[in-house]
Amino acid sequence: MKLKQLYKLRWERKKFLFRAFRKRRELSCLADRTRAIRTEDILVFVTLRNERIRLPYFLRYYREMGCHHFIIVDNGSDDGSREYLETQPDVSLWHTKASYKGARFGMDWVNHLLRRYGTGHWCLTVDPDEFFVYPFCDTRTLDALTDWLDTYDIPHFPAMLLDMYPKGRLEEQPYEEGQNPFEIACWFDSGNYTITKNRLYQNLWIQGGPRARKFFASAPAEAPSLNKIPLIRWQKNYVYISSTHMALPRGLNTVYDEWGGEKPSGCLLHAKFLSVLNAKVTEEITRKQHYSASREYKAYAEVLAEDGELWCRWSERYINWRQLEILGLMSKGNWA
Repeated sequence: MKLKQLYKLRWERKKFLFRAFRKRRELSCLADRTRAIRTEDILVFVTLRNERIRLPYFLRYYREMGCHHFIIVDNGSDDGSREYLETQPDVSLWHTKASYKGARFGMDWVNHLLRRYGTGHWCLTVDPDEFFVYPFCDTRTLDALTDWLDTYDIPHFPAMLLDMYPKGRLEEQPYEEGQNPFEIACWFDSGNYTITKNRLYQNLWIQGGPRARKFFASAPAEAPSLNKIPLIRWQKNYVYISSTHMALPRGLNTVYDEWGGEKPSGCLLHAKFLSVLNAKVTEEITRKQHYSASREYKAYAEVLAEDGELWCRWSERYINWRQLEILGLMSKGNWA
Protein backbone atom coordinates (compact mmCIF):
# COMPACT_ATOMS: atom_id res chain seq x y z
CA MET A 1 0.00 0.00 0.00
CA LYS A 2 1.29 3.47 -0.86
CA LEU A 3 2.59 5.62 1.96
CA LYS A 4 0.12 8.34 1.00
CA GLN A 5 -2.80 5.97 1.55
CA LEU A 6 -1.39 4.72 4.84
CA TYR A 7 -1.02 8.29 6.05
CA LYS A 8 -4.58 9.05 4.96
CA LEU A 9 -5.99 6.10 6.94
CA ARG A 10 -3.96 6.99 10.00
CA TRP A 11 -5.17 10.58 9.85
CA GLU A 12 -8.76 9.42 9.32
CA ARG A 13 -8.59 7.18 12.38
CA LYS A 14 -7.28 10.02 14.52
CA LYS A 15 -10.04 12.29 13.20
CA PHE A 16 -12.77 9.85 14.21
CA LEU A 17 -11.20 9.29 17.62
CA PHE A 18 -11.15 13.04 18.19
CA ARG A 19 -14.80 13.33 17.06
CA ALA A 20 -15.75 10.66 19.56
CA PHE A 21 -13.87 12.44 22.34
CA ARG A 22 -15.58 15.73 21.50
CA LYS A 23 -19.05 14.19 21.19
CA ARG A 24 -18.79 12.66 24.68
CA ARG A 25 -20.10 16.00 25.99
CA GLU A 26 -23.49 15.22 24.43
CA LEU A 27 -23.93 12.21 26.71
CA SER A 28 -25.43 12.28 30.20
CA CYS A 29 -24.99 9.20 32.37
CA LEU A 30 -28.25 8.00 33.94
CA ALA A 31 -27.04 4.69 35.40
CA ASP A 32 -23.36 3.89 35.77
CA ARG A 33 -22.79 0.30 36.84
CA THR A 34 -19.47 -0.10 35.02
CA ARG A 35 -17.63 -0.77 38.30
CA ALA A 36 -19.21 -4.21 38.22
CA ILE A 37 -17.44 -5.03 34.93
CA ARG A 38 -14.78 -7.72 35.38
CA THR A 39 -11.64 -8.13 33.29
CA GLU A 40 -12.96 -11.15 31.39
CA ASP A 41 -16.48 -9.84 30.77
CA ILE A 42 -17.98 -9.66 27.27
CA LEU A 43 -19.73 -6.32 26.74
CA VAL A 44 -22.64 -5.32 24.50
CA PHE A 45 -22.80 -1.77 23.07
CA VAL A 46 -26.07 -0.36 21.72
CA THR A 47 -27.54 2.94 20.54
CA LEU A 48 -31.32 3.04 20.45
CA ARG A 49 -34.45 5.16 20.34
CA ASN A 50 -37.99 4.04 21.23
CA GLU A 51 -37.35 0.30 21.34
CA ARG A 52 -39.21 -0.53 24.57
CA ILE A 53 -41.18 -3.41 23.06
CA ARG A 54 -38.01 -5.14 21.85
CA LEU A 55 -35.88 -4.76 24.97
CA PRO A 56 -37.01 -7.66 27.21
CA TYR A 57 -36.26 -10.33 24.62
CA PHE A 58 -33.12 -8.55 23.39
CA LEU A 59 -31.59 -8.44 26.87
CA ARG A 60 -32.61 -12.03 27.64
CA TYR A 61 -31.15 -13.30 24.37
CA TYR A 62 -27.69 -11.82 24.99
CA ARG A 63 -27.67 -12.70 28.69
CA GLU A 64 -28.30 -16.34 27.81
CA MET A 65 -25.53 -16.16 25.21
CA GLY A 66 -23.05 -15.22 27.94
CA CYS A 67 -22.78 -11.44 27.60
CA HIS A 68 -22.15 -9.80 30.96
CA HIS A 69 -22.85 -6.07 30.72
CA PHE A 70 -24.77 -3.73 28.41
CA ILE A 71 -23.55 -0.21 27.67
CA ILE A 72 -26.42 1.65 26.04
CA VAL A 73 -27.00 5.12 24.62
CA ASP A 74 -30.64 6.20 24.61
CA ASN A 75 -31.24 8.88 21.99
CA GLY A 76 -34.27 10.71 23.35
CA SER A 77 -36.73 7.84 23.76
CA ASP A 78 -40.23 8.77 24.89
CA ASP A 79 -41.80 5.29 24.95
CA GLY A 80 -40.44 4.11 28.31
CA SER A 81 -37.18 2.62 27.00
CA ARG A 82 -35.06 4.85 29.22
CA GLU A 83 -37.05 4.13 32.38
CA TYR A 84 -37.00 0.37 31.72
CA LEU A 85 -33.24 0.25 31.11
CA GLU A 86 -32.51 2.23 34.27
CA THR A 87 -33.94 -0.65 36.32
CA GLN A 88 -31.76 -3.35 34.73
CA PRO A 89 -28.86 -4.36 37.02
CA ASP A 90 -26.45 -5.21 34.20
CA VAL A 91 -27.10 -2.07 32.13
CA SER A 92 -25.10 1.16 32.21
CA LEU A 93 -27.15 3.85 30.50
CA TRP A 94 -26.35 7.16 28.84
CA HIS A 95 -28.91 9.60 27.47
CA THR A 96 -28.78 12.30 24.81
CA LYS A 97 -31.21 14.36 22.79
CA ALA A 98 -28.48 15.47 20.40
CA SER A 99 -28.64 14.76 16.68
CA TYR A 100 -28.22 11.11 15.77
CA LYS A 101 -27.15 12.18 12.30
CA GLY A 102 -24.74 14.74 13.75
CA ALA A 103 -23.03 11.98 15.72
CA ARG A 104 -22.41 10.00 12.52
CA PHE A 105 -25.58 7.99 13.16
CA GLY A 106 -24.59 7.31 16.75
CA MET A 107 -21.10 5.97 16.05
CA ASP A 108 -19.30 8.92 17.68
CA TRP A 109 -21.08 8.15 20.96
CA VAL A 110 -20.39 4.42 20.70
CA ASN A 111 -16.73 4.93 19.77
CA HIS A 112 -16.23 7.04 22.88
CA LEU A 113 -17.82 4.44 25.15
CA LEU A 114 -15.93 1.61 23.45
CA ARG A 115 -12.64 3.40 24.04
CA ARG A 116 -13.44 4.20 27.65
CA TYR A 117 -15.11 0.98 28.81
CA GLY A 118 -14.47 -1.57 26.07
CA THR A 119 -10.67 -1.41 25.83
CA GLY A 120 -9.28 -4.88 26.58
CA HIS A 121 -12.70 -6.54 26.36
CA TRP A 122 -14.49 -8.50 23.69
CA CYS A 123 -17.21 -6.07 22.61
CA LEU A 124 -20.35 -6.89 20.65
CA THR A 125 -21.83 -3.80 18.98
CA VAL A 126 -25.36 -4.37 17.71
CA ASP A 127 -28.76 -2.74 17.18
CA PRO A 128 -31.82 -3.79 19.24
CA ASP A 129 -33.16 -5.72 16.23
CA GLU A 130 -29.93 -7.66 15.58
CA PHE A 131 -29.39 -11.13 17.05
CA PHE A 132 -25.94 -12.66 16.78
CA VAL A 133 -25.60 -16.33 15.79
CA TYR A 134 -22.26 -18.09 15.43
CA PRO A 135 -21.05 -21.66 14.92
CA PHE A 136 -22.12 -23.96 17.76
CA CYS A 137 -24.18 -21.19 19.40
CA ASP A 138 -26.77 -23.81 20.34
CA THR A 139 -24.25 -25.68 22.54
CA ARG A 140 -21.45 -23.20 23.36
CA THR A 141 -21.68 -19.81 25.05
CA LEU A 142 -20.01 -16.79 23.50
CA ASP A 143 -16.93 -17.00 25.72
CA ALA A 144 -16.07 -20.35 24.10
CA LEU A 145 -15.81 -18.52 20.78
CA THR A 146 -13.83 -15.60 22.19
CA ASP A 147 -11.45 -17.97 24.02
CA TRP A 148 -10.77 -19.73 20.72
CA LEU A 149 -10.23 -16.41 18.96
CA ASP A 150 -7.80 -15.35 21.70
CA THR A 151 -5.89 -18.63 21.35
CA TYR A 152 -5.19 -17.88 17.68
CA ASP A 153 -4.72 -14.14 18.22
CA ILE A 154 -7.74 -13.22 16.08
CA PRO A 155 -9.12 -9.86 17.30
CA HIS A 156 -12.35 -9.75 15.28
CA PHE A 157 -15.30 -11.84 14.14
CA PRO A 158 -17.55 -10.91 11.18
CA ALA A 159 -21.25 -11.51 10.72
CA MET A 160 -23.47 -11.04 7.71
CA LEU A 161 -26.73 -9.22 8.39
CA LEU A 162 -29.53 -11.61 7.44
CA ASP A 163 -32.91 -9.92 6.99
CA MET A 164 -35.69 -12.02 8.50
CA TYR A 165 -39.35 -11.57 7.62
CA PRO A 166 -42.78 -13.18 8.10
CA LYS A 167 -45.05 -14.81 5.58
CA GLY A 168 -47.83 -12.33 4.85
CA ARG A 169 -48.10 -8.63 5.55
CA LEU A 170 -46.23 -7.37 8.59
CA GLU A 171 -49.32 -6.15 10.42
CA GLU A 172 -51.06 -9.54 10.14
CA GLN A 173 -48.97 -10.96 13.00
CA PRO A 174 -48.61 -8.35 15.77
CA TYR A 175 -45.39 -8.56 17.72
CA GLU A 176 -45.80 -8.65 21.52
CA GLU A 177 -43.31 -7.50 24.17
CA GLY A 178 -40.96 -10.28 25.28
CA GLN A 179 -41.77 -12.49 22.31
CA ASN A 180 -39.08 -14.23 20.29
CA PRO A 181 -39.29 -12.23 17.04
CA PHE A 182 -38.32 -15.28 14.98
CA GLU A 183 -41.56 -16.99 15.90
CA ILE A 184 -42.99 -14.48 13.41
CA ALA A 185 -40.08 -13.39 11.20
CA CYS A 186 -38.81 -16.88 10.44
CA TRP A 187 -38.08 -16.57 6.70
CA PHE A 188 -35.01 -15.29 4.82
CA ASP A 189 -33.46 -15.12 1.36
CA SER A 190 -30.93 -17.90 0.91
CA GLY A 191 -29.39 -16.42 -2.24
CA ASN A 192 -29.29 -13.25 -4.39
CA TYR A 193 -26.30 -11.73 -2.56
CA THR A 194 -23.38 -9.89 -4.16
CA ILE A 195 -19.91 -9.43 -2.66
CA THR A 196 -17.28 -6.90 -3.64
CA LYS A 197 -14.04 -5.84 -1.96
CA ASN A 198 -13.12 -2.34 -0.89
CA ARG A 199 -9.46 -2.03 -1.83
CA LEU A 200 -8.71 0.89 0.46
CA TYR A 201 -10.30 -0.40 3.66
CA GLN A 202 -9.96 -4.11 2.76
CA ASN A 203 -13.52 -4.92 3.88
CA LEU A 204 -16.05 -6.96 1.95
CA TRP A 205 -19.23 -5.20 0.80
CA ILE A 206 -22.30 -7.46 0.76
CA GLN A 207 -25.69 -6.48 -0.64
CA GLY A 208 -28.86 -8.33 -1.52
CA GLY A 209 -31.62 -10.14 0.33
CA PRO A 210 -35.21 -8.91 0.55
CA ARG A 211 -34.27 -5.26 0.82
CA ALA A 212 -32.45 -5.29 -2.53
CA ARG A 213 -35.12 -7.55 -4.04
CA LYS A 214 -38.15 -5.62 -2.80
CA PHE A 215 -37.27 -2.09 -1.75
CA PHE A 216 -34.38 -1.34 -4.13
CA ALA A 217 -35.37 -3.55 -7.05
CA SER A 218 -34.76 -0.76 -9.57
CA ALA A 219 -31.41 0.21 -8.03
CA PRO A 220 -29.93 -2.80 -6.16
CA ALA A 221 -26.53 -1.10 -5.92
CA GLU A 222 -28.16 1.40 -3.54
CA ALA A 223 -29.47 -1.31 -1.21
CA PRO A 224 -28.18 -1.32 2.39
CA SER A 225 -24.90 -3.13 3.04
CA LEU A 226 -25.07 -6.39 4.96
CA ASN A 227 -21.43 -6.88 5.96
CA LYS A 228 -20.65 -6.23 9.62
CA ILE A 229 -17.84 -6.77 12.12
CA PRO A 230 -19.85 -6.69 15.35
CA LEU A 231 -17.45 -8.61 17.63
CA ILE A 232 -14.01 -7.10 18.31
CA ARG A 233 -11.52 -7.36 21.14
CA TRP A 234 -11.36 -3.61 21.51
CA GLN A 235 -8.23 -1.51 21.87
CA LYS A 236 -8.04 2.21 22.58
CA ASN A 237 -6.80 3.07 19.08
CA TYR A 238 -9.67 1.25 17.32
CA VAL A 239 -12.61 3.06 15.76
CA TYR A 240 -15.69 2.17 13.76
CA ILE A 241 -15.93 4.40 10.71
CA SER A 242 -19.22 3.37 9.08
CA SER A 243 -21.63 1.77 11.53
CA THR A 244 -20.06 -1.65 12.18
CA HIS A 245 -19.52 -2.22 8.46
CA MET A 246 -15.84 -1.33 8.72
CA ALA A 247 -13.28 -0.19 11.23
CA LEU A 248 -9.75 1.15 11.56
CA PRO A 249 -6.99 -0.01 11.71
CA ARG A 250 -7.98 -1.68 8.48
CA GLY A 251 -6.59 -5.03 9.60
CA LEU A 252 -9.85 -5.42 11.51
CA ASN A 253 -11.64 -5.61 8.16
CA THR A 254 -9.70 -8.58 6.74
CA VAL A 255 -12.26 -11.13 7.86
CA TYR A 256 -11.59 -13.53 4.97
CA ASP A 257 -8.73 -15.75 3.85
CA GLU A 258 -7.17 -14.68 0.56
CA TRP A 259 -5.30 -18.00 0.26
CA GLY A 260 -8.41 -20.03 -0.47
CA GLY A 261 -9.37 -21.14 3.03
CA GLU A 262 -12.31 -19.97 5.11
CA LYS A 263 -12.20 -17.88 8.24
CA PRO A 264 -15.01 -18.44 10.74
CA SER A 265 -17.98 -16.11 10.55
CA GLY A 266 -21.52 -15.72 11.86
CA CYS A 267 -24.76 -13.97 11.06
CA LEU A 268 -26.84 -11.22 12.60
CA LEU A 269 -30.47 -12.24 12.34
CA HIS A 270 -32.19 -8.95 11.56
CA ALA A 271 -35.66 -8.69 13.11
CA LYS A 272 -36.56 -5.32 11.58
CA PHE A 273 -39.53 -6.57 9.58
CA LEU A 274 -42.17 -6.94 12.26
CA SER A 275 -45.50 -5.17 12.82
CA VAL A 276 -43.73 -2.43 14.83
CA LEU A 277 -41.86 -1.29 11.70
CA ASN A 278 -44.74 0.79 10.34
CA ALA A 279 -44.70 3.19 13.31
CA LYS A 280 -40.90 3.32 13.17
CA VAL A 281 -40.96 4.24 9.49
CA THR A 282 -43.33 7.14 10.12
CA GLU A 283 -41.18 8.41 12.99
CA GLU A 284 -37.86 8.21 11.15
CA ILE A 285 -39.15 9.87 7.98
CA THR A 286 -40.33 12.77 10.13
CA ARG A 287 -37.07 12.99 12.11
CA LYS A 288 -34.80 12.81 9.02
CA GLN A 289 -31.93 11.52 11.13
CA HIS A 290 -30.93 8.52 9.04
CA TYR A 291 -28.49 8.15 6.18
CA SER A 292 -29.22 9.98 2.92
CA ALA A 293 -32.28 11.87 4.22
CA SER A 294 -33.86 8.60 5.44
CA ARG A 295 -33.91 7.21 1.88
CA GLU A 296 -34.15 3.66 3.20
CA TYR A 297 -37.21 4.44 5.35
CA LYS A 298 -38.89 6.23 2.45
CA ALA A 299 -38.46 3.07 0.39
CA TYR A 300 -40.02 1.06 3.21
CA ALA A 301 -42.99 3.42 3.39
CA GLU A 302 -43.65 3.29 -0.34
CA VAL A 303 -43.42 -0.47 -0.76
CA LEU A 304 -45.14 -1.48 2.48
CA ALA A 305 -48.12 0.74 1.66
CA GLU A 306 -48.58 -0.98 -1.70
CA ASP A 307 -47.49 -4.56 -1.03
CA GLY A 308 -46.38 -5.36 2.50
CA GLU A 309 -45.31 -8.96 1.89
CA LEU A 310 -41.62 -9.83 1.60
CA TRP A 311 -42.11 -13.58 1.36
CA CYS A 312 -41.73 -15.21 -2.05
CA ARG A 313 -41.60 -18.78 -3.33
CA TRP A 314 -37.81 -18.84 -2.98
CA SER A 315 -37.88 -17.87 0.70
CA GLU A 316 -36.21 -20.25 3.15
CA ARG A 317 -37.56 -21.02 6.62
CA TYR A 318 -34.93 -20.58 9.35
CA ILE A 319 -33.92 -23.68 11.31
CA ASN A 320 -30.51 -23.11 12.94
CA TRP A 321 -26.92 -22.02 12.39
CA ARG A 322 -25.99 -25.29 10.66
CA GLN A 323 -28.52 -24.50 7.94
CA LEU A 324 -26.85 -21.10 7.41
CA GLU A 325 -23.45 -22.76 7.11
CA ILE A 326 -24.74 -25.27 4.55
CA LEU A 327 -26.13 -22.35 2.53
CA GLY A 328 -22.74 -20.59 2.66
CA LEU A 329 -23.99 -17.61 4.69
CA MET A 330 -21.63 -18.31 7.60
CA SER A 331 -18.74 -20.62 8.37
CA LYS A 332 -17.17 -22.43 11.31
CA GLY A 333 -13.81 -22.29 9.52
CA ASN A 334 -11.32 -24.42 11.44
CA TRP A 335 -13.14 -24.06 14.76
CA ALA A 336 -14.17 -27.63 15.51
